[in-house]
Amino acid sequence: MKNIILNINKTLDHRIRLGIMSVLMVNDYADFKTLKELLGCTDGNLASHAKALEKEEFITVEKQFIGRKPNTRYLATPLGKEEFKKHINALEKLIKNT
Repeated sequence: MKNIILNINKTLDHRIRLGIMSVLMVNDYADFKTLKELLGCTDGNLASHAKALEKEEFITVEKQFIGRKPNTRYLATPLGKEEFKKHINALEKLIKNT
């Protein structure tokens, strides 16, 4: 049981962060607007959770302009993908053991 809990990642313990990573695990990238709509959160909430994931190097952020509009898109890093998988596996084992 102790090993399972060690693999639960504190960075991914919030619904929004887990949601961001879930979207990025099945897509090459996602832009800010898409994530905001999928996760049902505010601009500030999404930005702060994305910043936390970026700080841990779980995601990278690309900023560009499309026409004259700014566009921010997010991509999962190899580290982020690996940590997400470990986190989900630990949660599944924890559920099965209860």
